[in-house]
Amino acid sequence: MANTLNFKIVGGKKLHGTIDVNSSKNGAVSIICASLMNRGVTTLTHVPKIEEVNRLVEVLRSIGVGVELNDKAMIITPPAKLTMKKIDTVSAGRTRIIALFAGILVHTLQSFDIPQAGGCKLGSRTVRPHLYALEKFGIDISISPGMWHVSHTKLVPAEVVMYESGDTATINAILAASGIEGESVIKYASANYQVQDLCFFLQELGVKIEGIGTTTLTVRGKKIIDKKIEYAINEDPIDAMFYIATAIVTKSAITIRRCPIDFLELELLVLEKMGFKYTILKKYKGRGGHMNLADIETMPSKLVAAADKIHARPYPGLNMDNLPFFAVIATQAKGTTLIHDWVYEKRALYFTELDKLGGTTLLADPHRIYVTGVTKLHSADLVCPPALRPATILLIAMLAAPGTSMLRNIYSINRGYEGLASKLSSLGAQISVAEEKPFEAA
Repeated sequence: MANTLNFKIVGGKKLHGTIDVNSSKNGAVSIICASLMNRGVTTLTHVPKIEEVNRLVEVLRSIGVGVELNDKAMIITPPAKLTMKKIDTVSAGRTRIIALFAGILVHTLQSFDIPQAGGCKLGSRTVRPHLYALEKFGIDISISPGMWHVSHTKLVPAEVVMYESGDTATINAILAASGIEGESVIKYASANYQVQDLCFFLQELGVKIEGIGTTTLTVRGKKIIDKKIEYAINEDPIDAMFYIATAIVTKSAITIRRCPIDFLELELLVLEKMGFKYTILKKYKGRGGHMNLADIETMPSKLVAAADKIHARPYPGLNMDNLPFFAVIATQAKGTTLIHDWVYEKRALYFTELDKLGGTTLLADPHRIYVTGVTKLHSADLVCPPALRPATILLIAMLAAPGTSMLRNIYSINRGYEGLASKLSSLGAQISVAEEKPFEAA
């Protein structure tokens, strides 16, 4: 049994300095999966060094894909033949992105099985949007406990209306369309950052995609993709929001560089109306000239509760992965803030863990929670929830709380954040990683 990693935090300290936003977790894993469509060698740069990527690499190697990692790049070499019977089911079961194999491997295999997708434990997450989209292309998926059985007889281009504008389901439809000759149209598609990043990657592979950044995509696929390619993963707006929230709750002045501003504008507007003061220092293009980036300087601010409920929507709405940050921010806003997490029926329950750090919350139902501020946060010893974003808001509260806190079993945070302790330390936070051996009964 592996040792458990914990964060030890001495909180209540003002942060200072400059931090760069990391590359996108969701963009990286989607593009790594998409590289399986390429018969040539794919070199990806700026791949985040996170556990979610590690699990995916383990899966790829188990089915025969060559994956070489170094400090600068990930080099992916396709095998002569995939060996699906040897797939690492343990690693596959720990990442939800494995669902994308359904839309990818149909271009190589007539039938195959993939483990049921895992990832964050956030309640019941329907897979119907994937099934309904992929069946339009001629893909049949039957589900048994813990397994997807995927098969097809003939793949055809299609017009798809997304049952739900989910990011991963949209990506699955795009990947299926990208390997089919002819024109496919995907309506009510997600236009979120990872979808756009994937589309830019596929364009480099020669797939023609129109409508990037909108909810209607026209895809002209290629039956054979064989190209030597190098592609840089773009920045993560959720990583940027983590540092924005950290600065707000710790009342710190820091500079956050390389923020994907197009995917943060609504969050910043809501925060601005709550009293958050910040300056956009400059705007510029990101890697490959695709994303619009900005450097943001935060200022210590006195906040008031949001006048209206805060809720997520598909892009260009407030990002559902950014919604949890408003729960910890609301502990430092005068008044009562209503947060409506309509997507997941368990996630709002995790927000009540803030009470153990001095927060004041009232869970109205599985989707709605009231957070009342301003509260004085205090240190505590807590175990990470089995979900990435709820875990990070506890970390943020601990950074603001005077005294010594312990956040135990931080695997869920390491799924999506690279070297977080060292990055926060560079801003003046007192945080370290402590290793804990598993308890063994005598």
